[in-house]
Amino acid sequence: MTVERSKEFLISLLSELRKLPRETEWLEFKHENDTPDEIGEYLSALANSAALTGKITAYMFWGIDDITHDIIGTRFLPRAKKIGNEELESWLLRLLSPKINFHFYELTVDSKKVVILEIGAAFRHPVQFKNTEFIRIGSYKKKLKDFPEKERALWRVFDKKPFEREIAADNIRAEDVLQYLDYPAYFDLLKLPLPEFRDGILSALESDEMIQKGNAGKWNITNLGAILFAKKLSDFKNLKRKAVRIILYKGESKVETLKEQEGTKGYASGFEGLIDFVSNLLPGNEIIERAFRREVPMFPELAIRELVANAIIHQNFHATGTAPTIEIF
Repeated sequence: MTVERSKEFLISLLSELRKLPRETEWLEFKHENDTPDEIGEYLSALANSAALTGKITAYMFWGIDDITHDIIGTRFLPRAKKIGNEELESWLLRLLSPKINFHFYELTVDSKKVVILEIGAAFRHPVQFKNTEFIRIGSYKKKLKDFPEKERALWRVFDKKPFEREIAADNIRAEDVLQYLDYPAYFDLLKLPLPEFRDGILSALESDEMIQKGNAGKWNITNLGAILFAKKLSDFKNLKRKAVRIILYKGESKVETLKEQEGTKGYASGFEGLIDFVSNLLPGNEIIERAFRREVPMFPELAIRELVANAIIHQNFHATGTAPTIEIF
């Protein structure tokens, strides 16, 4: 999910990172260097290094002295910069593979211009720029192929990090966590009393790895938290394709579709509604009553629940999968 950062958050973040004694593998300070190719290489290097060091995001700042970390200002205007007729952000995105989330922010601090480039960590594959992968060695940008031990370590990170622990939304306010997640459903399903105060709710969600602490007092929502308890899966950019699809066909083939519905909620919070929807599409008791004078459902609820649960769990629940689909003929 792409979250627009508030000025308050960006100033707090800047203040926090300026306190670090030096640049890191996931943090770069610049004054004026705005060469497009250089920025693209840094995008690759910082995204890969963030993944390697266990960070969710990496940052590149313009207008900050790289030794003293003093605010000195910059003339770099990313929104105004073009390569030919193409805007810088679009040009960079086109040349990155795989695509990652990144965003430029411009703000004024002490009457001086500062630009922040926020970069999502690489996931599942090292990030390339113009078909070349980069990495940070200390505070230096290098080609990843020249450091095979770093490349091996990076692939080990990708191999061992499960999909559900990846981040669906990062560095959002506590109140936004409660806005995006159906937390009452979480407590209801676990048969736990709903805490009276917000901190108690957040603590419980954190203990089950639905959320985790982010930067500058903010929170991250994990894929696990979002895919189970999202109020709307469409709020999370990387999880939109995970919404459950239900398709009702005419006859015993897929030639003609009578009805198609896509779920909106997380799997756990939306499960009961999904069961009701599927049940209403199946042949009802009136058919059984006419034929056999029995009030026994053709499809017992337990069987329907097992069918739906299996579709969700076993059908494409992995990061590379598509939407779990329930097909009815």
